[in-house]
Amino acid sequence: MLQRAEPQDFDRVLSSMCTAPHPAAREAAERFLATNPGDPGTYETVAELEAEAVEYLGELTGLTDPAGYVASGGTEANIQAIRIARNRADTDDPNVVAPVHAHFSFTKAADVLGVELRTAPAEDYRVNPEAMAQLIDDDTVCVVGVAGSTEYGYVDPIPAIAKLARETGALCHVDAAWGGFYLPFTDHAWHFGHADVDTMTIDPHKVGQAAVPAGGLLARDETLLDELAVETPYLESTSQLTLTGTRSGAGVASAVAAMEALWPAGYREQYECSMDNARWLADQLRARGHDVVDPELPLVAADLSVPMTDELRDRGWRVSKTGAGEMRVVCMPHVTRSMLRSFVADLDWY
Repeated sequence: MLQRAEPQDFDRVLSSMCTAPHPAAREAAERFLATNPGDPGTYETVAELEAEAVEYLGELTGLTDPAGYVASGGTEANIQAIRIARNRADTDDPNVVAPVHAHFSFTKAADVLGVELRTAPAEDYRVNPEAMAQLIDDDTVCVVGVAGSTEYGYVDPIPAIAKLARETGALCHVDAAWGGFYLPFTDHAWHFGHADVDTMTIDPHKVGQAAVPAGGLLARDETLLDELAVETPYLESTSQLTLTGTRSGAGVASAVAAMEALWPAGYREQYECSMDNARWLADQLRARGHDVVDPELPLVAADLSVPMTDELRDRGWRVSKTGAGEMRVVCMPHVTRSMLRSFVADLDWY
């Protein structure tokens, strides 16, 4: 089977938040595949590259002296952020307050860490800060905002969320796993420079065009990462703060290669192209009588029926639905106008 198998092309993938890696990222991933940033004393070069990746991510997110590491993805980074908040808090009954549209990784985090997850409702696809405030109490260890939601691509009011956290002594975590590489080219207030954010998830292997896996966890203050550290007596380094131990240097090296090649002009050009594509598709779907959620970032959700979505899948399109049943199209870097024209033509055929 393996000798015959080929990876799927991206030419009909419309709902994934992963994309084809940049050529420089692909080449770097292959070169550093066997290195282990989990043992920085032995693999010094990849450890230096990881520090460079964190610096790039700090520049993206308005953080002049960033701390963090390259994780396996947004799930690990979100779990680690909640772990930081839980470990530093003085409570035996910790809870986390997050939007109802927070990524399912927060449900995993709550289960793994023994933390109660409280979810606040949304208005116009963004969390309601007043509803969040009603859920916060003395045992709240973290208040979460989403900067580019998975289902709709909308950005929560991060400054208001950070203010709630600060007033109650909780940490503020922002999940910008997908949106973080688009948001620098918008007017949104979403990062460390806009609000008193403590930790952030931002994934180079999504819009950043690094090879999978390459997520990112950032912290405003390096002392926050001390909450994660465990002793590593048999390694050259004395402690480790990552959730996984052995990690491939492929993600680290590819993240640096992609950001070196694309930041900032290439990412700005990609945002503008992807946003134009999202608006074009939204207009096409509206013209055909579908209700469309106005795209705030390059993601389009529309009320295509389940049979119609299933028919599109049968014709080879890889599309998924929101929890409310709308079809969602994520305009990732590999999604071209030509792809979207073909998609609309198949929609018309149906």
